Amino acid sequence: MLPDELKLKLREVIAGAESPREKAIDVMFEIQELQGWMSDEAMVEAAELLGMTPLELEELATFYDYIYRSPVGKYVIKVCDSTVCWLEGHQRVVDYLSGRLGIPLGGTSADGLFTLLPVCCIGYCDRAPAMVINKRVFGNLTPEKIDRVLGQLAEKADFSGSE
Repeated sequence: MLPDELKLKLREVIAGAESPREKAIDVMFEIQELQGWMSDEAMVEAAELLGMTPLELEELATFYDYIYRSPVGKYVIKVCDSTVCWLEGHQRVVDYLSGRLGIPLGGTSADGLFTLLPVCCIGYCDRAPAMVINKRVFGNLTPEKIDRVLGQLAEKADFSGSE
C-alpha cells in the first residue's frame, strides 16, 4: 500500500536510530503526511518496518493528539479545553466554531475542509482561550478573530507560524 519511495525513506530514517522503536512517531508522521491519517493498513505496514506489533504502534498513536486514526479535514482545528481555557471561554469558542462550520466537536465538515477537536493544554494559558489549526496557534479568541482566521483559510493565505 505504501509507495516504494516512502518505504525506502522510512527505512533510512529507521536505520539512523539506535532502536527502530524510537522512530515510531516519526514514521507515523511521514505516513500521515502522505495520506492525511493513519489507516489500519498503514499501521500494519509501519509496524512491520519498525519491528513492532500493530498493537504496540496503536498504543502510541492513540496517546498522541497529532496522530489521526480516522480521516480528518484539511484544516484540523483543536480547541484547548484545559482549565485556564475553560475558565476563559472555551465553550463559547467551541459553540461558535461548531455553529460557524456546521459540525459538532469531533466532527468533520461535509466538504472535508475542517475537523473540530478538543485538545488538552497547548501552552497558551496567558492567551486563553486558544486553539491550534494544523500547526498554527491562536489565542485571545473572539468571534471576530475566529472569523478573520477562517477568512484567511478561505483565501488560502500563507498559514504558518503563530498568532
